[in-house]
Parts: sequence; structure tokens; C-alpha cells
Amino acid sequence: MNQILPLILAGGGGTRLWPLSREHYPKQFLSVEPDVTLLQGTVKRLMCDGAFPPDFLSPLVVCNEEHRFLVGEQARQSGVSIQQIILEPVGRNTAPALTSAAMAAMQTGADPLLLVMPADHLVADPDGFMAAVKVAKEFAADGRIVTFGVTPTAPETGYGYIQLGGLLSGASPTVNEILAFKEKPSRTVAESYLAAGSYRWNAGIFLIQASTWLAVIGHYQPAILSACRQAVDGARNDGEFLRLDKTAFIACPAESIDYAVMEPIVADQPERSIVVSLDAGWSDVGSWSSLWEVSPKSDDANVIRGDVCVLDSHDNLIFSESRLVAAVGCEGLVIIETPDAVLVAPKERAQDVKKIVDWLAAQKRGERLSHRKVYRPWGSYEGVDIGDRFQVKKIIVRPAASLSLQMHHHRAEHWIVVKGTARVTRGDEVFLLGENQSTYISLGQVHRLENPGSIPLEMIEVQSGAYLGEDDIVRLEDRYNRT
Repeated sequence: MNQILPLILAGGGGTRLWPLSREHYPKQFLSVEPDVTLLQGTVKRLMCDGAFPPDFLSPLVVCNEEHRFLVGEQARQSGVSIQQIILEPVGRNTAPALTSAAMAAMQTGADPLLLVMPADHLVADPDGFMAAVKVAKEFAADGRIVTFGVTPTAPETGYGYIQLGGLLSGASPTVNEILAFKEKPSRTVAESYLAAGSYRWNAGIFLIQASTWLAVIGHYQPAILSACRQAVDGARNDGEFLRLDKTAFIACPAESIDYAVMEPIVADQPERSIVVSLDAGWSDVGSWSSLWEVSPKSDDANVIRGDVCVLDSHDNLIFSESRLVAAVGCEGLVIIETPDAVLVAPKERAQDVKKIVDWLAAQKRGERLSHRKVYRPWGSYEGVDIGDRFQVKKIIVRPAASLSLQMHHHRAEHWIVVKGTARVTRGDEVFLLGENQSTYISLGQVHRLENPGSIPLEMIEVQSGAYLGEDDIVRLEDRYNRT
């Protein structure tokens, strides 16, 4: 029996969903649906009654090294077993990610069918999705590359398109040859595609046998195959993580699956690939307007989350994270409030949010990179106040978690426990602090903070000194293998 190995590509940035999506916390980790992140939803759409089908293996995830603990923690929270998390030292697009994962999957001697899925998409009808995968399985097992084309519902200009060829003889009416891949079209061209009925949105979802992919990537992109082979051969296991060799992977050409293989193979070996039509409520959630389109709406067509008051307003998307947002007489707006940034834009200009991110990058603004709340493998910290030579943070440490043994060259710290119990290492001392107790860490003093309890540890940290940057951390020991 050919087993299916879900391969989740979680390396995207999602800049068009700023300010919720940031470089250090991109959209695949966001809950655009209540209580489920896009990454968790990607895994759960494959499951029935909390378990994978008999022919499915536990998934592989490929992500940036910086996001490794977010992936692990979200999998833990959702109760899903991840087979392995493959860490890219730098982003090199989807073709190298798939190539490295295919090699890793075959190291055990198996040759599974890889169900390749971006981690940041929505699928409203999981049963419809799994039915399409079932149709695709026999073709992938026969050595073909199967891509899934979404039946379009609008003349969307933000997606690439697949032009359908003829129906495969004896196959399901949803299985076609591929005539061509089309770039993102103009509005007029997109309208002609929709009217023709012979085009599908390119969802970037594939089903392909691992050995088949390695053969075709070696044929069309031998430099990618060679670099990825060196990166996997030089990789090291770190618990649930597989760390690709940095030098080899950095040298790998950056190419998408479509450009590297799909377009050339359709041109000269059309019999090697097919498209299965997918009608399952798919969205890539690529902009605030697309999120508005797929979200449940009020009677006034508003999509609201958080502490929001709307009066005489309709067709808006309004999110509030930290305070009351009130809208009066508003129509067709996107209003997104976070503790450190507010976005206001017409829905039809939602794609232009990327220009704001580009501006933030040019200005070297931190709002492009991180939220005020920053996640770490041991928990999180959140900026409360900052001024000349001081900074205040709220720190939450998960049960049984520990910060690194560390010291600072430029700052001292005062810790006050608000909730839970802290185990503190300070120089040669090790002691416990309870609620409303505090301690002081002097400049240059070696220290560690741990949570020995069964509930989250919450504390306030007051930093003081000439320099308060996060790079003033000298780690002496770290259970998470951070440098």
C-alpha cells in the first residue's frame, strides 16, 4: 500500500496580513479561524475523529530555523504528532524545501507519496479536500506529478492559473491534462479565464512520489538536487528537528516548484503531470480582503473580532487585539489594531499592505519583525514600557520550562513574581521565589530563570542600563541549543 506522507511547507512570510503577521510571527501561526491557527488547520483537515487515515503517516514540516519552536508548540497544543521538523537556515523557496524533505523521507528506505501543502491556506470543506487527494493517489503512485487546481469563483488577479487540457480517458471528470501555467493575470484576462471555465487557480498543492520528485528535479535543476543532497548529508539531528547544513543550503538556487519543474515538464513531458480539480472552499488568505471573503459575517456584512463597536457600518473587517475599536459610518474598510500598530485601508487596496512592510523595512522599524509580545521556546515576553536606560517586560514561563543560563554586559534586572513559582540561579545561589517576592540580578552576574511548578510562571522584569537590546545575552547553557 502506498502511504501518504503530508509535507507541510511553513516557511512563508505573509506580509499582506501585517500588522498581525510579522517576519518573526508569520501568518501560518495566526488564528484566522477561532482557536485554530492556519498551521494547525492544515494538519487537522487530514484527520478524522482525531486520527490520520490508515494510509497516512505523521507529517513532516519544513520551516525556517527561527520558527522551529512555534511549530513544535502549536503541534503540541493541538495534540498532533509531527514526525520531523526540517529546519532551513535560510529561505530558498519551495523547490529546495520539497527536495530536502523528499531526501529525508527516503533515508528510512521508504518511498512515500508526498502530499505537499503550504501551511498558511484555508480549506472550508476538509472532506472535499480528502476526496480530491483520494482521486489523485492512483496517478501519483503511477509516477505522475499531481497538482490541485481550485475551481475559480471570481476573476482573481492575485493567483496564478492552470489551463486545463483534455480529460484523461477513463479517469474521474475532475482529472485533466495540463495545457499551461499562467502568471497572475490582469482583471480583463482573469474575467476571460472565468468565463472560459477551463482554468483553475494554482493552489500550490501537490501529490508526488518522493523518488519521482528527486528524478525530475535532478533532470531539470541538477544544481538544486546537488545542493540539497549536501545539505541533507551534512544535516544533524537535534531532538525532533533536522538541521540542514547551512553552507550547502545557502548555496542552493532559490526556485519555486512551478518554475523549477512544473512549467518545463508540461512543455516537454506533458504526460508526466495532471491536474485534479479542487472544489473545497480553498483560500490562500493572501490579503485582508480575501480573509473577509471567507469569514462568517454579521447581518451588515462586517467581520469582527475582539472589542469592537460598529454603528451604521457595513462590509468592513475590523480586528482588535488590545483595546476598544469603534467605527461609525464606515464602509468597505480594513481596520486592524494591535498593541503597537493600527492599519486602516479600503478593502480594494488590501494588496498594497505589502508597501507598508517595505516602508517599515526601509525605515528599519521593529514593527515589521516582531509583535510587542515575543514567543520563545520557554514561553513569551511582552514589552510593557520603555524609556531612557530602562525597560519593563511581562515574562511568562511555561511549566517545567527554563531560560538559558546567561549573563549581560550592559544591563541589570529586577524580577518580581506575580503568579506561580520561580527557581532562580544567581551566581552560586539557587533559590525559590513565590508570588509578590522579588530579586535583583546585577550587571555581569550569571543567572537563570526556571519554572518548577505546574502552572505558568508570570513575572515582571525591570531592566536598567546603558544598552537594553536582546543581543546583549551571553548564553552559557541552553536546553534549546540556541547560540
